[in-house]
This record gives sequence, structure tokens and C-alpha cells, in this order.
Amino acid sequence: MPVIEVEGLQKSYGDVEAVRGVDFRVEEGEVFALLGPNGAGKTTIVEILEGYRRPSAGTVSVLGIDPQSASRALKERVGIVLQSAGVYPELTVREAVALHARYYPHPRPVDEVVELVGLAEKRSARIKKLSGGQQRRVDLALGIVGDPDLVFLDEPTTGFDPSARRKAWGIVKGLCSLGKTVLLTTHYMDEAQHLADRLAIISAGRIIAEGTPDDLGGRDHATPLVTFRLPPGLGPADLPDEVRQLADASTADVRISAADPTRVLYHLTGWALERRVDLHGLALHRPSLEDVYLDLVGEVVTTDA
Repeated sequence: MPVIEVEGLQKSYGDVEAVRGVDFRVEEGEVFALLGPNGAGKTTIVEILEGYRRPSAGTVSVLGIDPQSASRALKERVGIVLQSAGVYPELTVREAVALHARYYPHPRPVDEVVELVGLAEKRSARIKKLSGGQQRRVDLALGIVGDPDLVFLDEPTTGFDPSARRKAWGIVKGLCSLGKTVLLTTHYMDEAQHLADRLAIISAGRIIAEGTPDDLGGRDHATPLVTFRLPPGLGPADLPDEVRQLADASTADVRISAADPTRVLYHLTGWALERRVDLHGLALHRPSLEDVYLDLVGEVVTTDA
């Protein structure tokens, strides 16, 4: 049985359709990411899964239970990290985590969790004295202290510096290594690329693409691009035949659509070495997850408009 199963999910607010027939499954032990622009319906979907909102139509199962039942059996197995949490500002970090640990039958050790989120040196500091990024780490600690089977992470690294983000990613990977399941929403494409086993892109209340970070939108089959700048005195016509016929260049800046990049680079670098010239900025590009995301979302926005 999947950890999360959604079929035909719809949610309307009056005449506004926030979610328009969404279907997806999340399997045990995986990180599933929901991506999409603001207002796409991500938050509504997550709040329905968490039991905070009722769907207008469709079925939802979380750990085999309808989240609308609001059963204690479900709540004890779920951890939630909201975009912002209302934690008592006068409590210390350890006090806040210990308080939340008491809500669960089998919590993780408090000091272990505090250390896990990188707040060991701040365990006695009051939450109101912490930086925004440190307070976000407290939110993460509160979400995992109950040792949940399923964790909802809603923009978990907002406000983190690059080092803290990397550490947070390590925490998420560690949860999955223990068999936990994670539903992630994020606006950081590198975060989705690094963490997600599978992901779905939502726009205007619909899922417009679903897959792994590497194959989403045909990304794994997209033609790579070789780019470089020719040295002074040489033009596109001076390139070897095998490269010139593929090149898109009217100036010294050359772009080559390379279905076989290994062969293109072989001919190109051999030619450069023979002539003893440098190819400034020589690089091989493949469409990034962000490129695919922007293309898909832009197409939908254009179509809906």
C-alpha cells in the first residue's frame, strides 16, 4: 500500500478551482516533491493531506487512513514542518523540542534531535534570540522529534544559508535511510534535484508533469549543447567540418547542438590542440531541472491565458 494515494482530488473555494483533478502516489521510503508557482495549488493539496482542509471531490489516503478522520493513530505517525510555526518565543530550543516530544508515544531523544538539526550550541538559547535560519531549524526539529513514518516538509530550508541547507538535506536523506517517507514542497530546483526520488509539477491546480528529476519533461533525452568562444582571428568557418556543420554561430560565440557530445568534443578539442588555441568557456550543457520547470509552467500559463 502506498504511503500517500490521491485520486481525482478537487478543491474549490466558491467559483475558484484551486485543485482540479489531481492524482499521484507516494511510496514508502521515498522523497516526493511538489513543485509549482505560488497559487498553483500545492499548499491546498498538502493541507488536505494533513487533514486541515476537506476536499470538494476525490479520495485521499495517508498511511492507509482518510486524513479527515483526524485520528490520533494517524497524527502520531506524521510529522509536519510548516512554512512558519508558532513556537513559544520564551522557551529555549531544548525546552521547545522536549515539549513537542511529549505529544508522541515513541519520540526520538531530545538532545539527539537538537544536535541533528545543528542547534547543539544553541540548546539553551531562547527561541526569540535565534536568527531566522536557526528558528527554521527549530521548526524542523519539532517536525521530526516524534520519529514519524511520514514527514511533510513545506519549504523547509527557507532562510537557510548554503551550509545550513546542505546540512538539512543530509537530515532528510538520513530520515529516508531509516525508511521514513517525505513529501516536500520547495521553490529551490537544486533542492528538488538533490532530494527527490520523484516529483510532480503543479500549475493552475493540475499536475502537468511527473517523473524523476532526471527524466522529467524528457530531460534525459534532450540534446546537449556545447558552447565556447573562438579566439581572436578565427571564425566559425575555420572550425573542422565535423563541428562546423552542427554549429550555430555568426560571431565568435559558438553554440553546437550535440546529439553525440563525445564525438563533437573529440573533433573540437583535437582541432584546438593542433592549432594551439584556447576555446574560452568551453562547456557542455544539459537542460537543468529549472529549465524544464520554466518551460512547462510557461507553456501552461500561456495556454490558460
